[in-house]
Amino acid sequence: MSLDGIVTRALVHELQSCVGARINKIYQPTEYDLVLHLRGATAAGKLLLSAHPSMPRLHWTHQPWTNPAEPPMFCMLLRKHCEGGVVEAIRQVDTERIVEIDVRHRNELGDTTVKRLVVELTGRHSNIILMDPATGVIHDGIRRVTPAISSFRVVLPGSTYVRPPAQGKRDPLGEDEAGFRAALAAAGANASPRDLAQAIVDGYAGIGPLLARELVHRAGGDAASLWHAFRDVMRNAAEHRYAPVIVDTPDGKAVFAAFDLTHAAGEKRRFDSVNACVEAYFRDKAEREFVRQRTADLARIVTNEMAKNERKIVKLQETLAEAREAERYRRYGELLTAHLHAVRRGDESAEVVDFYDEAQPTLSIPLDPQLSPSENAQRYFRKYTKLKNSLAAATEQLEAAQAEIRYLETVLQALENAGPADIDDIREELAAQGYIRQRGPAAVGAKKKDDRPAVLSFTSSEGVPIYVGKNNKQNDYLTHRLARPDDTWLHTKEIPGSHVVIRAASFGEATLQEAAMLAAYYSKARHSGNVPVDYTRIRYVRKPNGAKPGFVIYERHKTLFVTPDEAVIRRLAATAAPSGGDSAV
Repeated sequence: MSLDGIVTRALVHELQSCVGARINKIYQPTEYDLVLHLRGATAAGKLLLSAHPSMPRLHWTHQPWTNPAEPPMFCMLLRKHCEGGVVEAIRQVDTERIVEIDVRHRNELGDTTVKRLVVELTGRHSNIILMDPATGVIHDGIRRVTPAISSFRVVLPGSTYVRPPAQGKRDPLGEDEAGFRAALAAAGANASPRDLAQAIVDGYAGIGPLLARELVHRAGGDAASLWHAFRDVMRNAAEHRYAPVIVDTPDGKAVFAAFDLTHAAGEKRRFDSVNACVEAYFRDKAEREFVRQRTADLARIVTNEMAKNERKIVKLQETLAEAREAERYRRYGELLTAHLHAVRRGDESAEVVDFYDEAQPTLSIPLDPQLSPSENAQRYFRKYTKLKNSLAAATEQLEAAQAEIRYLETVLQALENAGPADIDDIREELAAQGYIRQRGPAAVGAKKKDDRPAVLSFTSSEGVPIYVGKNNKQNDYLTHRLARPDDTWLHTKEIPGSHVVIRAASFGEATLQEAAMLAAYYSKARHSGNVPVDYTRIRYVRKPNGAKPGFVIYERHKTLFVTPDEAVIRRLAATAAPSGGDSAV
């Protein structure tokens, strides 16, 4: 992971401004995240402590957090021992990803006590532990560790705090050339750049694979020159000279470091502080994880409904295949009626002349020997009538099932695009369509105060507003209420995605291309190339009566093909803002 011991060192150095600040409020918005509201002469803001298994981190945060109505027990414990207290010290343990925060607080008796928050940013074993530094006794941890989970240490109230097991690595900040060359000797004289990077990771505390690859790259992959690159970077780390950067790689991923990443290909975003860099990196990632957790039940329901409709379609297609044989049964009935004189009860088949065929061949018709010839003919007529009726019904049901799958695909796409503010819209839509039961005030018919959802608002390179709906509710509002007749409407051709509106009667080719790219990006074809996007004037877009949310039909359209470009999307995203109602235009 990108957050190694060197990044932790940089974060802790910047967070020294917390020392002397008072903890006004403590919240635990999610299972693994804590937010401390600090106020002081040199620091004021929200400090995020996260023990998330895949996103452990510690930094100032500016994003809004939604707190549960009932605070978890660990949050209540922290409020008891730390809320109102003053941060006395914040330090890193060696060059490890372990940070200790000492808090001075008055207990119920008015006596001054010191509690310690230990923030262990150690991947899937990350934890936040409240302990008494004087006795070493743990009050509790955000994740409890029992003897059944770990034989090395337990994290339970009343147990003694034991640090995570030491890895026995060298301190990179105090290393000399002889020690460095000895540490890398195991890699061999002809070691490859990959082996050199691994040797650094294995030998030194606080250096992760990303920084190790950067050191090897700066040395040109040469083991003899590696010491100089190592010394220069570690000297900067020791003297707290950082150059935080995020690199958005061509494959759509991102990496960050406290120092420039000269070896990483992609667009670079530079920051004035490591805290700002870490927050920017994790903001979108954490938001996606938050949305995934909050919408997992909805995605499961939608997926199950799609599977149910797909099974239904298979059965309906079988019914249709059988129903298409209806005409043959009618012919059997009429031929039997014309040849009743040649058929007897007990016959298992009837050999008749097929006068429907110009060649008039002999046709063998299967019979039920227990029925009379007339009853056999009537049986075929009844089968013909039943299949003919089922053909119309099955065709109608098949079209309905296919339409429902198309609708559910748009909901799945909306869930992929959703932000925290969009979850309620999607949940309400599914409740209105009967897929789930509504929760909260809406379940008893309470009217929402504002029925104008907040669509995304971008500005093109030509200064033209572009609006994007991220779910069906926003799509309906954008297309049928917010947009004007002369505005231009865009949507991926026969691909689930967002409605996009260019809010101008005239604009240039650049705006059209950027709007089409947004339509492709906010669709199921986000990672595809040469995506077809239809566009037409709003006046030619309409919603049929009784249609599902987000469904429209349109005419007089043209089609262009675009490939979503991450750099263009990020540039447009810098102009993005939620927009709702007439006040946004």
